[in-house]
Amino acid sequence: MEDKVYTGLLTRNQLREISTKDRLQNYDYLAAVESLARLTYESVYVIDYEKMSFEYVSENPLFLCGYSPQEVLEMGYEFYFKNVPEEDLKLLTLINDAGFGFFEKLPAEEKKKYSITYDFHLRNQLGKQVLVNHKLTPMFLTGQDKIWKAMCIVSISHRQQLGNVFIYKQGSDEFWELDLISKVWRKSEKPTLSKREIEILHLYAQGLTINQIAEKIFVAPDTVKYYRRRIFERLDVNNIVEALSYAVNNKII
Repeated sequence: MEDKVYTGLLTRNQLREISTKDRLQNYDYLAAVESLARLTYESVYVIDYEKMSFEYVSENPLFLCGYSPQEVLEMGYEFYFKNVPEEDLKLLTLINDAGFGFFEKLPAEEKKKYSITYDFHLRNQLGKQVLVNHKLTPMFLTGQDKIWKAMCIVSISHRQQLGNVFIYKQGSDEFWELDLISKVWRKSEKPTLSKREIEILHLYAQGLTINQIAEKIFVAPDTVKYYRRRIFERLDVNNIVEALSYAVNNKII
């Protein structure tokens, strides 16, 4: 039975030949971006730095602030001026300068491995503000190794205030945090969790209660609480929602 299932997995969509026309789809990268947007609850959009505009905006509502995707596309960078509070716009200017300054110093072959994340407020058409987390990573570079297009992901922030500016390198435990006063990047390493702490986070992510987790891993509820406190301390968070968000965003679980 297992062999039949395995064979089915391999052969059900086995492709015999790809036409030249089909291969041209590789150049239509926005199809891949749209596929990603269909699979995530987060808002996805693409910045074109040559035109200083948006090339793609997903239908996911968080980033839209009550507008349609087409309206946000047409506004381009004007969208930020309409929907980001003045204090946050100043912060975005600081992050922009510091982020590109960091990027310019990287080896050319390394640049696509880095992403930046930070928190700021979006204001909808009714004036209500929501603190969002914004992640950005390069997609295409110019011949001079400058960012031409970048993909951005927007989600609800698990923090309490704006800022929290970090740069991460793919495949590395290193990260850099921007000191907003000195405007200096400070290098650190991701916190590490024990196998038991990661297991408990996975069980919390499944919606289990403390008693259910204790029963699942054959320990007392107080032991689960002990591990939970250690997780909060290691990740520098205040509750399990923040812990799960931090662990997922930083690829710890």
